[in-house]
Amino acid sequence: MKNVPKIAAIHDMSGMGRCSMTVIMPVLSALGCQVCPLPTALLSNHSKFENFYFFDFTEHMEEYYLNWEKNNAEFDCVYSGFIGSEKQIDILIEIINKIKAKRDALVVVDPVMGDDGITYKTYTDKMVEKMSRLVNKADIITPNMTEVSILLGEKYSNENISTEILKLYLNKLCSLGPDIAVITGVTTEDGENINACYDKKNNEYWKIPFQLVGKRYPGTGDLFTSLFVGYLMKGKELPKAIEEASRFVSLAVKETFEAGTPCLEGVMFEKIMKELYTEIENYNYTKI
Repeated sequence: MKNVPKIAAIHDMSGMGRCSMTVIMPVLSALGCQVCPLPTALLSNHSKFENFYFFDFTEHMEEYYLNWEKNNAEFDCVYSGFIGSEKQIDILIEIINKIKAKRDALVVVDPVMGDDGITYKTYTDKMVEKMSRLVNKADIITPNMTEVSILLGEKYSNENISTEILKLYLNKLCSLGPDIAVITGVTTEDGENINACYDKKNNEYWKIPFQLVGKRYPGTGDLFTSLFVGYLMKGKELPKAIEEASRFVSLAVKETFEAGTPCLEGVMFEKIMKELYTEIENYNYTKI
């Protein structure tokens, strides 16, 4: 039997709130991947709660990974998210270099830096600058519109976006280094809710529609990228992997909204895990 894909997941661990590692591990495991967690920080719960405990794991990350190396670990994918300090970006780049030296692993960077036009308080100007170096190491990045504006130095706008500007942003993101850029949570001038991507190698732009539920929950970005990575590891083509991920996130948000679950608890993906094994019959993605 062929070994399952092994993923080095470099994220924070938040004990409550359904985000980061508590979403990533069950979802990727259910999609047939072995998840090897390397924490960037330990939190009692995500930071949108009024009170939370935060433990910076920076000083332990190198020794943690060193023992993976001593045990001859090899990975098919590196998937990173929340970065807890400036030094962690240097450590992560070094880890990527070491993993890539052993195997041509897929590198996916979710540049978790902000939302709703606001940069997270934990991010310094130096961290934002260094994030561009990490993005340069990625094969795929999955920013939201806030993170797009930060990476490109563009003024954030919550207005609906034109196709021309969207394609320009996708192109500029790929010029930073990655082969593929996926912008999540986009509303177009035509009122479409889409995730959009650009495949630089094939010079193809795609838009993938999703069903919008009028409620926002923390952790949906982690859920989307985990699903996306998992479907790619299963061999799904780029736009199909994005649409499968988009569908599941929408279903999870709808289930959570209808249940009246408090927003801080994140989305109840646990109740619909069986949907991971029901693939879309007729895809709706199109080129743009």
